[in-house]
Amino acid sequence: MRPINVNMGKGRLEAFSDGVLAIIITIMVLEMKVPGHGHNQLSDLKEMWPVFTSYIISFIYVGIYWNNHHHMFHAVRSINGSVLWANLYLLFWLSVIPFVSAWMGENSFHTVWPIVTYGFVLLMNSIAYTILVVVLIKHEGKSSPLAAAFGNDLKGKISILLYVLGIGCAWVNTYLSFAFYVLVALIWLIPDKRIERKLAAEQEHLT
Repeated sequence: MRPINVNMGKGRLEAFSDGVLAIIITIMVLEMKVPGHGHNQLSDLKEMWPVFTSYIISFIYVGIYWNNHHHMFHAVRSINGSVLWANLYLLFWLSVIPFVSAWMGENSFHTVWPIVTYGFVLLMNSIAYTILVVVLIKHEGKSSPLAAAFGNDLKGKISILLYVLGIGCAWVNTYLSFAFYVLVALIWLIPDKRIERKLAAEQEHLT
């Protein structure tokens, strides 16, 4: 008996994912506590730089995932149950970012375990995103525009390697470890045009 493969629309998945990511960003903002009343309010604000820095890098990461998620599903025609679960797995690890971000910021990047945990969560997000890509390509087919756009995904493999190096460096220097995480974010800040180029080529071919 053949397994049942039901194709479903992607609209609800995209809307749900957008809502979860919006909540994640909101939680990160709420984690930043307002300095207490006193005579040195500016100096109190200055002392919060690790919290602000942690928030900024985490906001960038969430933004990167939202951007790539949007582009990826723009190239997808339909989804199935496996895609739904793979997407939920990614959203789970993204939802942990506010906690580890706040923990790292509160410890001013000096303590090993908050840095390690932050890197581990980023690593798991990267792996979860890779799993989602693999599941989508399996559903869409190896000859699909999505599969052609991702290719061997060298950028994703380099990111995973840098996360592992960052985690390992935490026991040597926590700031060096954090620098690896920033480096990965900078790599992904450069717009990834693979999917856009592939879709444009497909449309040009059809016309």
